[in-house]
Amino acid sequence: MDLPLFDLFAGMPTLGIVAGVILVAFVLGYTGAPLWLWAIAGAVGLYGGGAPLWVWIPYGVLVAVFNIAPIRRLVSASLMRLMEALQFLPTISETEQTAIDAGSVWMDGELFSGAPDFDKTLDQLYPELSEKEQDFLDGPCEEVCEMVDDWKVHQRGDLSAETWDYLKENGFFGLIIPEERGGLGFSAAGRSAVVQKLGGHSVPLAITVMVPNSLGPGELLLHYGTDEQKEYYLPRLASGDLIPSFALTEPNAGSDAGAMESHGEVFRDDDGELKIRLNWEKRYISLAAISGVLGLAFKLEDPDNLLGKGEDLGITCALVPTDADGVKLGRRHDPLGVAFYNCPTEGEDVVLPLDAIIGGKDGAGRGWAMLMDALSAGRGIMLPAQAVGGGKYVTRVAGAHAAVREQFGLSIGKFEGIEEPLARIAGYTYIMDAARRYTNGAVDSGEKPGVVSAIMKYNTTEMQRDLVNDGMDVLAGNGISRGPNNLLALAYQSLPISITVEGANILTRTMMIFGQGAIRCHPYALKEIEALMEGDVKKFDDAFWSHIGHVVRNGVRAFGLTLTRGRLASSPVSGPAAPYYRKMAWASASFAFFADLAMGSLGGMLKRKEKITGRFADILSWMYLGTAVLTRFEKEGRTTQQEPFLHWSMQYAFAKMQEGFEGLFENLKVPGLTWLLRLVVAPWARFNRFSAMPSDELGGQIAQAIQEKDGDREWLTKDLYVPKDQSQPLGELEHAFRLNREAYHVGQKIKDAIRDGQLPKKRPHLLLDEAREEGIITEGEFDLVHRADEAREQYIQVDEFELDEYRQYRMFPGNPTERGAFASSVVDASEQPGADEEMTTDEIGDGAPSAHGDGAPSVADSDADDEAPDRPEPSETA
Repeated sequence: MDLPLFDLFAGMPTLGIVAGVILVAFVLGYTGAPLWLWAIAGAVGLYGGGAPLWVWIPYGVLVAVFNIAPIRRLVSASLMRLMEALQFLPTISETEQTAIDAGSVWMDGELFSGAPDFDKTLDQLYPELSEKEQDFLDGPCEEVCEMVDDWKVHQRGDLSAETWDYLKENGFFGLIIPEERGGLGFSAAGRSAVVQKLGGHSVPLAITVMVPNSLGPGELLLHYGTDEQKEYYLPRLASGDLIPSFALTEPNAGSDAGAMESHGEVFRDDDGELKIRLNWEKRYISLAAISGVLGLAFKLEDPDNLLGKGEDLGITCALVPTDADGVKLGRRHDPLGVAFYNCPTEGEDVVLPLDAIIGGKDGAGRGWAMLMDALSAGRGIMLPAQAVGGGKYVTRVAGAHAAVREQFGLSIGKFEGIEEPLARIAGYTYIMDAARRYTNGAVDSGEKPGVVSAIMKYNTTEMQRDLVNDGMDVLAGNGISRGPNNLLALAYQSLPISITVEGANILTRTMMIFGQGAIRCHPYALKEIEALMEGDVKKFDDAFWSHIGHVVRNGVRAFGLTLTRGRLASSPVSGPAAPYYRKMAWASASFAFFADLAMGSLGGMLKRKEKITGRFADILSWMYLGTAVLTRFEKEGRTTQQEPFLHWSMQYAFAKMQEGFEGLFENLKVPGLTWLLRLVVAPWARFNRFSAMPSDELGGQIAQAIQEKDGDREWLTKDLYVPKDQSQPLGELEHAFRLNREAYHVGQKIKDAIRDGQLPKKRPHLLLDEAREEGIITEGEFDLVHRADEAREQYIQVDEFELDEYRQYRMFPGNPTERGAFASSVVDASEQPGADEEMTTDEIGDGAPSAHGDGAPSVADSDADDEAPDRPEPSETA
């Protein structure tokens, strides 16, 4: 053909042409170019290559089919019919749809996209406390921590009456309620800071404050209550005159809350007034036994359609006064001995006016939406705050203990075996606190990030479990000997509670983070499912072909970024964080591509492949946590103090992502491509990994940082309650730690003198007198070392009990006549079931079981007068 530049490429080397085609295709794919641009590029290639007419004709047909919407929709309609026949995409139930619609997509959507905008992830609110919130943290929070002796709380099974009164008088139950309604009106950051501080001192104290300010009557009323409900209840909740609880879980409805059997029925009474009759059996309800109002979730039926909304209205939430006829309270569970009120409750034919429904008549049947919307934010605030408080506490305790405790003539923190768990404790605390503040910023900006909240709940509670276990390993015998001076046993005892509540962690990981995230955060998946369910060809056409382009873009990006180890991506910052932003782009592209591959190959089966979805959840989680760490480092001024924590955290995050990807490549089955995953992708991923775990040297650096006085351990544990009173266990450790650090240089002087031959080769503490006599150390230094030794010796002692004292404590801990909340102004004891009953020591005996019970005779069983019999020799070996 005699056309300008036609057949231009004919004289070029074949290799050059192939390279050019690959380069153009890569650029178009990497940038996500629209289909019409691909069509133009293809036409230029055919024209320059001198393609004959018989090639142009089918090419033109393909271009027309995929670029002219009315024609393309014919193809899309055929695809819809095929997908429906194969049941390829999952159907979504009404309750699932409600859960998916709840809340909002936030930075999780950026990470799920495969091409995150890191300028956007960095430009998010990173909240500081208001002056009022900080004053509350430094005042009432500090004071209530001073009041609470956690061992006595454990023995009593309750906070003291004085503590309950203090909480009420100082507004702790109204943190979430606006000032105009009598509350404190704290931000999410403020509420989080309060729970973090209390949680770093006493788990029962933190839970007691957490529950009224989390999912429950207060929050539901704020968002969905009628004006009359708000006016009546909110001031009373804020003042503590009404203690709220919320009843959701049942014997047969735990994680599957939609299976609840509690029910209500609308009826018209003899006076013609519309009412509801409720019956329920609930369990695990925090604060129920002392509550004045019970938030209740139940299934509402209207058999006569009196409300005009149908007969089966669905899950509904109502406010039940606990003094109403038919309400059964007054019992409590014992959650691993942790002394907070967790209780069963029942209701039998409890009759309430229709306006007891939260939101009134309009709220009938909207309970599930209310709960999901509230949980989408709340789950990411309170439990993570308590976990961070625990992390800061363990950081403080384990770091100081490792410095004070000596074996083989050295502080045990000098041993690499101890450095390893200390590094995890410090690193996890840094990561969790970064994520806490980042997520608080989202909620305070008006977001309700459901998937992010699930990420936060699961990962912070799991990290808390790991770091407390590590702390127990470091403290060893000091950690396992329970008593008033034990610093970790009660925290260790409580760990499974946060793992279990507000969505058990196994379910949260395998179903919520990725199961919902794959639909909620994906830019096209939900639109495709909805289009199929609605039979909307236009909507499906727009979503499906955009989805194909999305997959192509992310596949090309993943390929290019893995070859260059992320260097093709840009970073919003320079400095030490920049390489991690580029790696995060690589991880996001790889995650998005393989998520689409899994969804495309498994379809609706994917949500039942929970081992696969769990690994995707791990990758998404660590991308989010890593993004929070990067934001923290930049927002807090890129300090040199934080650099080792930045590097440890990001290397750890990428190593966990690597672990998730390797698990996917070894287990994901893709028809026709499984061999490629196993034989090519998996070996390449192991060779070209995102990161190894942090090095021993880096771990040692942050482990040593939390063993030094002042400096890193101070900013890392900011806002933790640290008592100055040496009679408190943590105060005693802090005193020994300070003296130990101040005396450290004295030991170094003696070691230098040994090396110089001025002193004989002995352990330094054996040479103190000689070193003083030789003038190597001063009299003041000699005295400092002795005071440090005395403080250390005092701290390392563990609790012990007289045998009878121990046996009585085991049978009935604490003083049974101390009634805690029932003796406070929070509860009118005369109105509570069993409130007038007092157990006496006569009724419970001496607390020791009989010989038939444990095989050991008690002193009371002996014929001796006041003296216990001689201990008999054992008759046989054990």
